[in-house]
Amino acid sequence: MLTNNKKEFIEFMMEADVLRFGEFKTKSGRLTPYFVNTGNYKTGKQIATLGKFYANLIKETCADHFDCMFGPAYKGIPLVTATAASLATEYNINKPYFFNRKEEKDHGEGGNLVGYQPKDNDNVIIIEDVITAGTAIRETMPILKNAANVTVPHMFISVNRCEVGKVEGKTAIMEVSDEFGINVHSIISVQDIYDYLKLQGNYANVLELMEKYMAQYCIF
Repeated sequence: MLTNNKKEFIEFMMEADVLRFGEFKTKSGRLTPYFVNTGNYKTGKQIATLGKFYANLIKETCADHFDCMFGPAYKGIPLVTATAASLATEYNINKPYFFNRKEEKDHGEGGNLVGYQPKDNDNVIIIEDVITAGTAIRETMPILKNAANVTVPHMFISVNRCEVGKVEGKTAIMEVSDEFGINVHSIISVQDIYDYLKLQGNYANVLELMEKYMAQYCIF
């Protein structure tokens, strides 16, 4: 259902040129008529607003029932930082956060994790942008498990593309859930984007391309 909050988020992404329409190639090699690039957020107001949307979703989903939050490098770093700040200021949920380096540091404090150092039995939530094929999460889980014997009950993303993964009949999100036991929650889905554009009345060409793409790659 396309709620006011979802409409606001879609409009926010479009104004920031994060949600774009055209022809794009995804990480999985598919040609898609829409693309979400959170790397296009570039102002203080934008990242603060984004943090509020994530914080609201986390508050509604699990409140403060987690120990820390992780943002995978690189796009997850500003996301987890903004979300942690917004949880503290908006809801008085003051939780530690951390992220990884792509290259392990061999001087100073060393290691490849920055910020909070996870402990055994920690419940970690992951803050990411999107899941298309599940590649990023398969790279992330070994990083977390090598750091400590943690549990990852939830993952929060901007957009659920609802796309089939490596296993026929399952989306990448379903695969992540089956493989790692992670519940993935999104602020919006591709269906919400489609429903929003339909209401606008001037996206006939994009809607036609989205219909074809969704029929080929999406599972609802």
